[in-house]
Amino acid sequence: MVKRIAALLVSAAVLFAVAIGCNYENQAQKSDTDYGSRETGDPKTIGNKAFGTMSTNPNQHMNAFFEYSSKISNQISSINGIASGLVFLTDKNAYVGLLLDWTSVGTRNSGGTLEQDNTGTTEGVYNHATGSNFTNNQRLAGPYNSYFTVNDYNNLSDELKQTIALKVRKMAPTVQEVHISANMELVNHFNEYAKIAWGGRSLMPSLDEFNNLVKYHFAGGTTMPKTISDPIVIPHRQERNRGQK
Repeated sequence: MVKRIAALLVSAAVLFAVAIGCNYENQAQKSDTDYGSRETGDPKTIGNKAFGTMSTNPNQHMNAFFEYSSKISNQISSINGIASGLVFLTDKNAYVGLLLDWTSVGTRNSGGTLEQDNTGTTEGVYNHATGSNFTNNQRLAGPYNSYFTVNDYNNLSDELKQTIALKVRKMAPTVQEVHISANMELVNHFNEYAKIAWGGRSLMPSLDEFNNLVKYHFAGGTTMPKTISDPIVIPHRQERNRGQK
């Protein structure tokens, strides 16, 4: 009798432990601390794909206007795994530039290598290879001592992109497509446009440059964006200065 009771208690304990384990796994899959489980039926991937190309329109990235959304950017930046999110809305699409951090796992696919060397932090320098303390302050993301970027948006976790896209679509339900990247150059360009918006100036003079940038990164465009080593030229500044002469 005693042995039977003991056996029943052991069985109950095992079942309880299994239940807790399954519940923990389910909660982890639902949370934004794990984008790497990729199991069939994962809660983050249930439903239609919400990010990436949806249209066959060759002019999908020829936007008529673009604007920075501080509200959506703040919401995306609050997601675990993301240090900073910069979101721009157009008449067609939403574009999201990301910096990744250590607050979640699985933000990258297996082929998505990080672009940063942060070993200089242990030596108190910016560039570990040269020992230099100098960095380009125009860049939000750099190759050293920076939050993480991933060169190819295809190497970001689909779970991460789905999580972001659903949040964007909830806040901007009219967008046709949501394009997401953690590419270093794209993030740095997006940061420059955000600075213009923060200063209360119009982004429209930079529209053609923006369209070339997003087409290059998301649709195989051939016009290469300028690097952030040189300041972005804002056309309306030149026009204003000419008018003052």
